[in-house]
Amino acid sequence: MDTNREQTVSDSAEFLAAHPDYATTGALDLLRGSDYRYLDDGGVVYLDFAGAGLAATAQHRAHEARLTQQCFGNPHSENPTSRAATASIEEARRAVLAHLNADPGEYCAIFTANASAACRLVGEAYPFTRGSRFVVASDNHNSVIGVREFARGRGGRVVYVPIDTPDLRTSDEAVDAALSPLNPRGTATAGRHGLFAYPAQSNFTGVQHPLDRVELAHERGYDVLLDAAAYLPANALDLSVVKPDFVPISWYKLFGYPTGVGCLVARRTALARLRRPWFAGGTIAAASLRGNWHVAADDESAFEDGTLNFLSIPDVTFGLGWLRDIGLELVRRRVTALTGWLLSRLVSLRHDNGSPMIRIYGPADTADRGGTVAFNFLDPDGVVVDERLIATESAAVGISLRTGCFCNPGAGEAAFGIGLPVLSRLFGTRMATMEEYIEALGLPSGGAIRVSFGPVSDIADVQAFLRFAETTYRNRLATREGLRPRERC
Repeated sequence: MDTNREQTVSDSAEFLAAHPDYATTGALDLLRGSDYRYLDDGGVVYLDFAGAGLAATAQHRAHEARLTQQCFGNPHSENPTSRAATASIEEARRAVLAHLNADPGEYCAIFTANASAACRLVGEAYPFTRGSRFVVASDNHNSVIGVREFARGRGGRVVYVPIDTPDLRTSDEAVDAALSPLNPRGTATAGRHGLFAYPAQSNFTGVQHPLDRVELAHERGYDVLLDAAAYLPANALDLSVVKPDFVPISWYKLFGYPTGVGCLVARRTALARLRRPWFAGGTIAAASLRGNWHVAADDESAFEDGTLNFLSIPDVTFGLGWLRDIGLELVRRRVTALTGWLLSRLVSLRHDNGSPMIRIYGPADTADRGGTVAFNFLDPDGVVVDERLIATESAAVGISLRTGCFCNPGAGEAAFGIGLPVLSRLFGTRMATMEEYIEALGLPSGGAIRVSFGPVSDIADVQAFLRFAETTYRNRLATREGLRPRERC
């Protein structure tokens, strides 16, 4: 038995002793061997489920069978092929709401290109006015942070909920303070104040933010945008219990296919308050050119621009059924076990001089967190190893992970300790290269490493990454020689 094999057997025994729940998820190993064989056949170590889920071969077969057995046409008509497309889209809407346990009388499903398009839809149509507020958790994806531009453009105020260190969570006290606007007398004001946006799970650290903040915000007079894109792949969201007003989703995050199809699940009462700044094909009941008027459609189609992706939206129905048959609880148990094992092993990695090899950003355990782990490698002198080196060298051995800031500037600023004075000094400054920004911010590197797990991740994936980490970076001094310039963070 070779050394690697002996170590693998030893690690597996230790892992199973520490995480006995993993043994109950064996059905996922069988699934990996049948519908995700391309992973092991191709020697792929896939550790980027926060970037995109993986599609089962059954999903591709179902798509092919549907398109070869029936004809579908543009849904904006009453002809037979159009009606077939419309029926499949409506079936997908019902499947989405059923997956979220959402009452169709209370919620509707609006198909978009992705979660980012869903966020833009809310931002451009939300009735921000002078004096209204956009309260946004600092730990948010750029697609949510970007809504601030619509709020500012209409005279609204943007308020950030800060991130606490070292776990990079937001405290209840900070949320409560941000949601409590004061009048000139110093007492809380009443009435509707604006929009509160936060993620159910951070795409940077995996932190899961309390869902009861939805109700708190409602009590304070806010509508709520709950970004569920990173949360839903391994967790159930019950909209009969938790009632956000807007929920953006990208379906490829859940089950890999189709790409280019997302959703905005919206409460009908909140949707009625939105005012779109334009109209397009499919969004109106009637329009006049010379009369200079239009009448919006009276249902969710008023928010769906042009022709929907009618050949791919039915794949959402199949994907949700596929995920339901696998079982989200089973997925959650596996993801939690692998996350816990990776965290404990990363913390234990040491150079020969005793210094740590890893700096973790966010919680170092599995309490109230998902299967996403962000960290940097440190050299024996405590210097951060440039993330570009890890990106290049991990790719060379067939490991798929992600490096950078993950489109989450707030979490990145908190993780790397970038203070407001430095950020304010750079406001409006345009530099020639990303390297100049990094130097001006005083950053040791351009971002972090992110490993994330999904339904068919297994212990062998973790072991492969840990072997790579130990053999490649133990006792190795940090260097930037030979690295290509960054194009973006």
